[in-house]
Amino acid sequence: MKTIKLGTSNLEVPVVAVGCMRINSLDKKQAEQFVQTALEEGANFFDHADIYGTGACEEIFADAIQMSPSVREKIILQSKCGIRPDKGMFDFSKEHILASVDGILKRLRTDYLDVLLLHRPDTLVEPEEVAEAFDQLEQSGKVRHFGVSNQNPMQIQLLKKFVKQPLIANQLQLSITNATMISQGFNVNMENASAVNRDGSILDYCRLNDITIQPWSPFQYGFFEGVFLGSEKFPELNKKIDEIAAKYEVSGTTIAIAWLLRHPANMQPVTGTMNVQRLKDCCRAADIRLTREEWYEIFRAAGNVLP
Repeated sequence: MKTIKLGTSNLEVPVVAVGCMRINSLDKKQAEQFVQTALEEGANFFDHADIYGTGACEEIFADAIQMSPSVREKIILQSKCGIRPDKGMFDFSKEHILASVDGILKRLRTDYLDVLLLHRPDTLVEPEEVAEAFDQLEQSGKVRHFGVSNQNPMQIQLLKKFVKQPLIANQLQLSITNATMISQGFNVNMENASAVNRDGSILDYCRLNDITIQPWSPFQYGFFEGVFLGSEKFPELNKKIDEIAAKYEVSGTTIAIAWLLRHPANMQPVTGTMNVQRLKDCCRAADIRLTREEWYEIFRAAGNVLP
């Protein structure tokens, strides 16, 4: 599979990341088949979070891949921390970050994470504490690279004022039907609803600062309301995707990921499927480069109107 550098790091990663949020829906044999398929496809970047399955997903993954030092050398592991559903809050305190990483490493049966992301913005964040936590994690060898998730430019800037490590990734919700970070860029100085800057120009900010955007829920519309592929709510979009998929002799799943990969921001979409064939279809997108015309046709078919 094609690779990119993650942010400003020297970490070479596949252009498609494998999300493991739903791996707890699989039985042991299915989980083993899933991770093996990912490896066979060259998709050796696995995305986790300490809240997925309340930690069970990381344990299931470690069992499925039969974690060992030799296996660990062949894969790239990313996890996230900062959401505390048990307390109904977000927590970027030094104490919580350090404790979370220890739990993640234990569940994944590894000594280190390649990448740690702060999961959702904590308005009570004290960036000096985050910096201390990151320094300790880096010096101990427990985490090699750091990033954020769902953060806007000023939130990142606040962290960067104190954190010395590069923030190399920002995981953001983005799909053909959830593309406000793209559509607002077309509507500068306009008075329509699409002109509202909802995220501080995060797309341009990440490009300017060499932060890799990792789109999550690349097939969802709304906030986990459902997938747009095959949905009767998006007839024109599905018609266009099917048309282009037929041209390339691939599935609509492949085209949906290829649409994200076509953007020059060099994004790394995070899959969420636990279906082996759909995972293969996602990985095929690495070999498809849509034309400029096709990209815009899909964008417009989703209901986006160019000014």
